[in-house]
Amino acid sequence: MRPAEHVEAFGTIDGELRVGGMPLSRLAARVGSTPFFAYDRGLLDQRIARLRDALPDRVELSYAMKANPMPAIVQHVAAAVDRIDVASGLELRAALDTGIRPDRVSFAGPGKAPAEIRQAVAAGIIVEVESPTEIERVIAAGEELGLTPSIAVRVNPDFAVKGSGMRMGGGPQQFGIDSERIPQVLGEYASAGLDILGFHVFAGSQNLDAAIIGEAQRRTVDLVTALSEHLPAPLRYLNLGGGFGIPYTEKDRPLDLDSVAANLHELVDGPIAERLPEAVPVIELGRFLVGECGVYVTRVLDRKVSRGKTYLVVDGGMHHQLAASGNFGQAIRRNYPLVVGNRVDRPEGENATVVGCLCTPLDLLGDDVALPAAGIDDLVVIFQQGAYGLTASPTAFLGHPAPAEVLV
Repeated sequence: MRPAEHVEAFGTIDGELRVGGMPLSRLAARVGSTPFFAYDRGLLDQRIARLRDALPDRVELSYAMKANPMPAIVQHVAAAVDRIDVASGLELRAALDTGIRPDRVSFAGPGKAPAEIRQAVAAGIIVEVESPTEIERVIAAGEELGLTPSIAVRVNPDFAVKGSGMRMGGGPQQFGIDSERIPQVLGEYASAGLDILGFHVFAGSQNLDAAIIGEAQRRTVDLVTALSEHLPAPLRYLNLGGGFGIPYTEKDRPLDLDSVAANLHELVDGPIAERLPEAVPVIELGRFLVGECGVYVTRVLDRKVSRGKTYLVVDGGMHHQLAASGNFGQAIRRNYPLVVGNRVDRPEGENATVVGCLCTPLDLLGDDVALPAAGIDDLVVIFQQGAYGLTASPTAFLGHPAPAEVLV
């Protein structure tokens, strides 16, 4: 998608980008300093409503808090989704602070510390176990606390998903238990004082191909249907993962959500209803829920020309937005959509390279970008910043202040 399409999504006022209905320069004054992350409440609500309209009624929507754990975001999203997925003890506490029912919270991820597992069992949430070691620790916590823990077994499937930004299933993985080992593991722990609800399969993230996502979901349903025969009780929890991507670069096309939803309708009305009648299907989304509602705003500190190349030096950088700099797993760096937010009504007049304030050539936010002529104090905006921004970046690097975050 081109930057102009993102500008249209947020809207403009008097030649400035609008975020949460407020002109960018006024929002910057309200925040009090740059750089900052701003999340548009209206766009977030629209995305959740769009998903609700498209997905089958039987499918429950879970927010993967790791995408954006800002407390205001978590509180807002918790009121609109069915479940929250957490990946640490700190995230667990934040989820429970929303008032969501504990049995609507799941805890996934390898390497859960024993203290975190004890915390999760005491809270009464679903622990998505990733290994026999974690199962043993859950059992021990349950015995110590006099509770019957609820678990789902995360399965490392015997298939891989192409087209994902990060592959998290198939082949050797730190995630989950290999599918061929599941029957043996379930047999060993069938009478171990656990409430084994079902399975979690998450094959990959940041996928923009509806056909590939659909194939992964179909294979997942087939796999868990076969594995459910080894459960000590009927399968009640079926976390199909997510992996829905958002477009970050001009070559990216948005995910065809209607096609993904159509496939889910077929699965829910067909094999899930027929073979797994007690199962609650769950789609777990983070980036797709919050990613497009956010912007990163940074102010131009300096404008300089070096041997014919124009640089805009800003007060932000890769310490706040590692992914936009190309250092968050990308094989080839491509520009994220970027505009001069207080000049969106001006024609592109030059090509400039936007760099941050860190003392490293890696601190590159936009390379040779067509922009209106910009100068000191102008506001540079990077889109698609609602997920994996601040908390996925090395904020302590070189000792610069952390940016503010606001939900407007």
